[in-house]
Amino acid sequence: MKTFNEYLEMVNKEIKAIPYPQSPSNLYEPIAYTMALGGKRIRPVLVLMACDAVGGDVSKAVKPAVGLELFHNFTLLHDDVMDNADVRRGQPTVHRRWNDNVAILSGDTMLTMATQYIGQVEPQHLAAANELFNATAIEVYEGQQYDMDYERRREVTVEEYIKMIRLKTSVLLGCACKLGAIIGGADEKTAQALYEVGENLGIAFQLEDDVLDVWGDEATFGKEIGGDIMNNKKTFLMVNAFKLANEEQAGRLRRWYTDAYAMKQEKVPAVTSIFEELGLREIADKAIGEYTQKALTVLESIEMSDDARESFTALAASLVNRNK
Repeated sequence: MKTFNEYLEMVNKEIKAIPYPQSPSNLYEPIAYTMALGGKRIRPVLVLMACDAVGGDVSKAVKPAVGLELFHNFTLLHDDVMDNADVRRGQPTVHRRWNDNVAILSGDTMLTMATQYIGQVEPQHLAAANELFNATAIEVYEGQQYDMDYERRREVTVEEYIKMIRLKTSVLLGCACKLGAIIGGADEKTAQALYEVGENLGIAFQLEDDVLDVWGDEATFGKEIGGDIMNNKKTFLMVNAFKLANEEQAGRLRRWYTDAYAMKQEKVPAVTSIFEELGLREIADKAIGEYTQKALTVLESIEMSDDARESFTALAASLVNRNK
């Protein structure tokens, strides 16, 4: 097994080599801009790690890995338009630097590019890779729709929220692990087990994102702190807040969430204070630990080298103990 940074270097080298056409510049420059912003690159690295862990040739997984990263970034371009977000990875979002139409069309192009890269697998793995990718893509779209639907609902259960983030976020990490296993020639049982590892890590990862959106450092997080609160997002913290709040606390929450003219400097601290009254950071940390442990338990059942297992364990720890 290689180190995380060695896998990352392989991914970044391939991303830098993407051959963008010169024209039309307003279509391709936003894509190049987005991909150059970096990011954690967790999904493509997981593809390479999983391929390596099952004894595959990692070099054959690089282009499909970049395909998943292109797909992930396509979803972010569209998400930022839907969320009216100003900042992504510490820089202006594409729809802010250009406009909404550019972000939508460049995102569409990234989706097609993603399918081109995913398709660059050996012929015997092409059908399985395409079936996995297409099924995952539709699940991600379903998750985004639930996310938007929940913004208009007064109440969402914790179970509904976990279902939404599983679709919107964690299935793509599961897909990354299973795609790497497929490319590496693993049997279906091993590939599916690795999918479950990624899926559970994905839920823990998103719950950590919910925490960082409230208590993170904007300089390192790369997004505006309190963005979910300002957008009335039904996060793990919010759905638990309405579940656990007494009548007085619930009344305060509802007032803030129905005030269309609330200023960020007032709303975010006020809602954060209610979260803290309810001990929601500790509740979220417990849930993060539980989903991480689920991933590690499945990992223990998979036949792989100690080196490979340690690599996945270290990555899991880094995902849930981060500041961005």
